[in-house]
Amino acid sequence: MKITGAKVIVTCPGRNFVTLKIETDQGISGIGDATINGRELAAATYLAEHVIPALIGRDPRQSEDIWQYLYRGVYWRRGSVTMTCIAAVDMALWDIKAKLAGMPLYQLLGGASRTGVLVYGHANGRDTAEVIDEIARYQAMGYRAIRAQSGVPGLEEVYGVGKGKLFYEPADRGAVAKEALWSTPEYLDHTPVLFDKLREKFGFGVELLHDVHHRLTPIEAARLGKSLEPYRLFWIEDPTPAENQESLRLIRQHTVTPIAIGEVFDSIHDSHQLIKEQLIDYIRSTVLHAGGITHLRRIADLAALYHVRTGCHGATDLSPITMGCALHFDLWVPNFGIQEYMRHSPETDAVFPHAYSFDTGYLHPGETPGHGVEIDETLAARYPYQAAYLPVARLRDGTMWNW
Repeated sequence: MKITGAKVIVTCPGRNFVTLKIETDQGISGIGDATINGRELAAATYLAEHVIPALIGRDPRQSEDIWQYLYRGVYWRRGSVTMTCIAAVDMALWDIKAKLAGMPLYQLLGGASRTGVLVYGHANGRDTAEVIDEIARYQAMGYRAIRAQSGVPGLEEVYGVGKGKLFYEPADRGAVAKEALWSTPEYLDHTPVLFDKLREKFGFGVELLHDVHHRLTPIEAARLGKSLEPYRLFWIEDPTPAENQESLRLIRQHTVTPIAIGEVFDSIHDSHQLIKEQLIDYIRSTVLHAGGITHLRRIADLAALYHVRTGCHGATDLSPITMGCALHFDLWVPNFGIQEYMRHSPETDAVFPHAYSFDTGYLHPGETPGHGVEIDETLAARYPYQAAYLPVARLRDGTMWNW
């Protein structure tokens, strides 16, 4: 069995996605996601110019060797673009192998470890009243776990609150990134009040999560975690930038609120210290940005040794291909925690028909051979690429801050 061709498909059914399609001499094809929010064309070029020529003629069943070739065979290892493109190849190869075997991908990984994948949705609002309304709406849809994000008095825009609800998209169309104001004191004063009101309204029968989005220093994050302890959050996500991983020790010293980190990590080396020292409770690396299923399995196995569970990123800047692969991984992985689930728009779902389904707070990847997601290339061609970028954050004095 040989790879006879591969191509890159860039489409924008509401937002930009990059898809790699690999074809074989036995008529079986597989697809993988290579989307990097705001840097989509960099990934598309890397695949077209550097990766695809190296794939032609190889046996697609040798996914481990191909992974090692793409990783070790270049001097400039890792990085978001490289690891995302490796992930696209890896997803497509697992798709081909599972189709060849005539079984859903999770069966090749070792079979199901659970009957469904617990997911959380996003309830966001301009103020506490809107967030309460959104949580009630998500509960009515069957969600058992919900991330809550609220506007902050005194700030016009806050991460997690904005364009749309169910299909929320934080990127703005245009050639350059928009700039937004951020102020930590107002945020730290408001957030505990928000969760006090939420627990007063909904009690403890629903799991609540919150994304800090790298906005705090370690001691500020420790203060937030301590103030949120009475409200028993499932986790606080990305409380501080994780480049200095020792800084998480400071947060751990001051709070028992669980911590989730890793959606911007692209290799096991990024999370090794955090996992080994048990400075986090959930690792959020994705199939897409952490080198595919092959590499994410290694991260999960390391995490299992230290009682760290998975909580894979699942925003709308990951295509349904990534969501499908993530769900097969989630159904199998023994140390599963939870899966983020931001619903895609109807336009996106039409371009990427998929087998996964939602029921009473859980997703299931389906029983279709492969990862269960396809691409309608004719429909995809109707949605050309449109430049869009995530905003940039500045403090009141104009200082650049962490997005």
